[in-house]
Amino acid sequence: MKLKSENSEKKLRGAYYTPLSLAAKMVEIFKADKTIHSILEPSCGDGVFIDAVIKEGFIEQGTDLTAVEINAEETDKLKQKFNKYNGITVLNQDFFEFYFTNVSNRFDLILGNPPYIRYQYLEESQREEMSSILESHGMKANKLINAWVGFLVACVQLLSDHGKIAFVIPAEILQVVYAEDLRLFLANRLSKITLVTFEELVFPDIEQEIVVLIGEKGTSQKGIRIVELNNLEDLKSLNLEAVEFQNIGHIHEKWTKYFTTKSENELMNSFRKDPRFQKLSDVALINVGITTGNNKYFSVTQQIVDKYELQSVVRPLIGRSSHAKSVYFEQKDWQENVDEGKAAYLIDFPSIPYWDYPESHKEYIEWGEKTGQSKGYKLRIRENWYQIPSIWVPDAFFLRRNNLYPKFVLNCCNAVSTDTMHRIKFNEGIDAERIVLSYYNSISFAFTEICGRSYGGGVLEILPGEVGNVLVPILEGVPDYVIHKTLLSVDKIVRENSNIELALDLVDHGILNKYLTIEPKILNNAREIWKKMQNRRLKRG
Repeated sequence: MKLKSENSEKKLRGAYYTPLSLAAKMVEIFKADKTIHSILEPSCGDGVFIDAVIKEGFIEQGTDLTAVEINAEETDKLKQKFNKYNGITVLNQDFFEFYFTNVSNRFDLILGNPPYIRYQYLEESQREEMSSILESHGMKANKLINAWVGFLVACVQLLSDHGKIAFVIPAEILQVVYAEDLRLFLANRLSKITLVTFEELVFPDIEQEIVVLIGEKGTSQKGIRIVELNNLEDLKSLNLEAVEFQNIGHIHEKWTKYFTTKSENELMNSFRKDPRFQKLSDVALINVGITTGNNKYFSVTQQIVDKYELQSVVRPLIGRSSHAKSVYFEQKDWQENVDEGKAAYLIDFPSIPYWDYPESHKEYIEWGEKTGQSKGYKLRIRENWYQIPSIWVPDAFFLRRNNLYPKFVLNCCNAVSTDTMHRIKFNEGIDAERIVLSYYNSISFAFTEICGRSYGGGVLEILPGEVGNVLVPILEGVPDYVIHKTLLSVDKIVRENSNIELALDLVDHGILNKYLTIEPKILNNAREIWKKMQNRRLKRG
């Protein structure tokens, strides 16, 4: 993380100006709306949205526009540029201050590109003002909240009864945890929500994926829709009316689910009500892997084990996603990782007095202190930095970050894992093979894409709570020998790095259709949802 003093003034202001083609299209959407008599631009920067408003004739027909800009130099330029227009007022002011002095005013259209400023880069007064705005609307304020969230909440509050808003905001609104309250706030306050996404980066300088959020207040609840474009060039042929709205959940949820169509969403919702399915959280404790505080120090190779005579204080480790090459993680798989020189051991120093440690173990600990391995925050707050807490052997592992799909892996050799994967402890009486097999099907794979979140490089990340929400079929009526035989076949496909759809075919048709009587058409539709969501994610890599 760069210190505030090391960042450019432009970056600290979150000032990444909107392309003219995008601003023009955002304004054009409202061109025929005769109910717009007042417009607000809360962070006008170089004035591109003002130019677009003038171009579309709003000022000429008597609409008033108020533009706010915190940078004095930019404000002076804008005042000189637009001083001939009686309907345009440009203010040199912090928007949060503007909000508190204009909280009773209302605007028919609010548009712009609010600054993307991290919490730590805000002035103390701005932090307090943003926290006040969020908390007054029932939202939690924390250090993860970015300035654009405060802008968006404040601007929705400033809308007239049938007001509209169009903002360029980070695509993370769709899925990140810290925006849960914001998504619920918008779902409750806006009758229509449209999100326009772009496959290509609009702001390549900051590698920030963005969406255009178009919202409208009103009494007629239409819901939400997502429009996917390749790039800004596609704006020329943008037809919002061709995309239908879907009912929006007035709950904490990700909006990535709305990349599926209305009928696809209805299908996924039907599984949630189907007694033949259960959540993974119903059958297991799902916990993050071991937080070592320094994986490179505590995850070691055979060479380090031998050098410091660590044999008595190490455990077999599955330390990286690439170490999990199978569904059954057996002793031979672990030994193969050891033989390949991978960090396949986890150091687990015992809770005994330091002076009772063998000299070779003390030597490794002292090496860690001399080379700064012990300086991480999570290590400094421990009583003894070299002792890892909360080590226990799980029944299975579920991979946290994934490319094609997350693997669900049975622990057959008492291995442990770092936080690169999640630890699964099955409830008493649960047949581990039965649950692991129940995951390898098209329906459950579709849920991993919907429950997880996509990051840079096309990676799918899925957190413990999200793993718990993945639906799996209940296979109680399937004979034990069928379960074991099928899981062995799935394991062979995974080991040979074959197309995972071969494994899905085995379970879809040989288990879900045959024993649970789920129709092939439904299974095929679920497969298409999984592939659609997966392909969208991978394309963004």
